[in-house]
Amino acid sequence: MATDASHRPDRLEPLLISRWRESATRHLTPTKRSLIVTWMAFGVTWGTVRTITHGIRGGWLPWGNISAGGRHLHHYNIGIGMLVVIGIIAVRGDDRAVAHPAVAVAYGAGTALIADEFALLLDLQDVYWAEQGRLSVDVSLGILSALGAYLTAIPFWHECARVTRHHMASAARRNLTPTG
Repeated sequence: MATDASHRPDRLEPLLISRWRESATRHLTPTKRSLIVTWMAFGVTWGTVRTITHGIRGGWLPWGNISAGGRHLHHYNIGIGMLVVIGIIAVRGDDRAVAHPAVAVAYGAGTALIADEFALLLDLQDVYWAEQGRLSVDVSLGILSALGAYLTAIPFWHECARVTRHHMASAARRNLTPTG
């Protein structure tokens, strides 16, 4: 009798990822899922943009700034464009489109692109690389992203931690790897 690899007795049932999915189904409404995706997209975009801008300025990335007609385009311009498109989708009110994960990703990414250059928008001066306050902005945006993703779905994250601890303890009892 052939046995499916996922049903072998030496594997823990259900798999950790399956348990996480069950937790998400139990604790996350569609709105909470969208919010988590938004916050995660914000954090990933913000971190990526910070890395790219440092790489361009430090010369260790092979490309330069984006410009049009000799004029530097700041990444907040792209973020504003993204939020305009998301606003049109929201105003149109098509539930299927509004609830699509790509909308949450675009909203989080667009917001991060704008927030990363907030000092420029506030002072209308290109102070992106000024020392004053740069570290506090970097740290606060990173914390804001992580905190937003956590606060959006506290019961889900707590259950994921509980499920992960249980899974690892079961694996240790059975002498299996925790990823089994």
